[in-house]
Amino acid sequence: MNQDRARARCIMRVFFHLAPGQEAEQDEVYKQLLCLVEDFTPRYQPRPQDLAVDLDLTGALRYLDRTPYEAGQVLALRALALQGVSTAIGAGNSVMVAAMAAAVTAPGRITVIDPDPAAVDAFLRPQPTARLPGVGPSTARTLKRFGIRTVGELADTPPATLARILGTTPARELHARACGIDDRPVQREALIRSTTVSHRFGSDELDPAEHHRALLALAEELGLRLRGTKEVCKGLAIVVRYADNTSTTRSKRLPEATAHTPALARTSLDLHRALGLQRARVRGIALRAEGLTAAEAAYHQLVLDPGDDKKRRIEQVADAARRKFGPQAIRPATLAAADRLARGVRQVKSDGCSSFGGTGRAGTSVPGASPAPYAAAPRWSAAGRRAGQAQDRPSGSR
Repeated sequence: MNQDRARARCIMRVFFHLAPGQEAEQDEVYKQLLCLVEDFTPRYQPRPQDLAVDLDLTGALRYLDRTPYEAGQVLALRALALQGVSTAIGAGNSVMVAAMAAAVTAPGRITVIDPDPAAVDAFLRPQPTARLPGVGPSTARTLKRFGIRTVGELADTPPATLARILGTTPARELHARACGIDDRPVQREALIRSTTVSHRFGSDELDPAEHHRALLALAEELGLRLRGTKEVCKGLAIVVRYADNTSTTRSKRLPEATAHTPALARTSLDLHRALGLQRARVRGIALRAEGLTAAEAAYHQLVLDPGDDKKRRIEQVADAARRKFGPQAIRPATLAAADRLARGVRQVKSDGCSSFGGTGRAGTSVPGASPAPYAAAPRWSAAGRRAGQAQDRPSGSR
């Protein structure tokens, strides 16, 4: 029995809970935390979308001469002492059991499921089916209609019956997991690059309109950052932190890699809407762009919508104004302000620079823009415009 325990797999899932104010430096803090993980085992799998990591401690425990619980204590202590980050740790004989144990563990606590089959079965059977990896909201609702609400009821359902409900392949996979069978390995993967912007409310905010306003500003800031580095993102994640310091993360893969602010704003609002927050006491919101890649390697699906092309030209104008007059030239409030600003645009050159004229007047206050830089610009002043007209007039003409 002791030899079986020695040969049993030991997988650990660690969720990192950042301290208030660390969201802006999330990417750098996460990299430092992964360096701590390397002191325990070289076999780990980063999960930046969940701010978590999976560790395979099967061979490392003998080298460390510690039990899984003791190894988790050391890791949690180092993360808290060196980075100020609390952890929620779950451990078991598979990735699935470790993930489910960590999901029900409060920050600062450790849950270790004994590898004995009876202990694994006792842990899994009372769990709701929605907590089983591979069971999404739609599948959970389907199972509930047939009276299958817990993992134990799913394990007791004949595979043939599940196949008629879910289909052959999903039924086979879910039935095996409900019985505690999960052979997925922990694979070392390169950390997918991401960047994060965050907003912290002055007090716990209950108004959904304020949440939306913050998300729109974050989407604008995120899009500006990506376009400034000539990158696009393949996915977007929202992290909502509540008054009790708990947080919820939702992520979504974008239809195409983009740095277009309206696309980021739509996706962020969809993710927020999917959370179903009514009167939640929200302390802060963070928006994370995942899967960063070079913009020149991305593609854009052309659409027969002049409005989309107009928004992208407006975006170029706004970026050019910010580059010329600083980040406060156009406030990241709404695209409507940029739309008003671009009404005087005659053309947008291929390099992103813009030329203004027509309806624009020097010193005119544009909502959402800082009027001082525009009034002070010689090219837009009345004197400058008259000088330009005189220079373009043929010699000898009045």
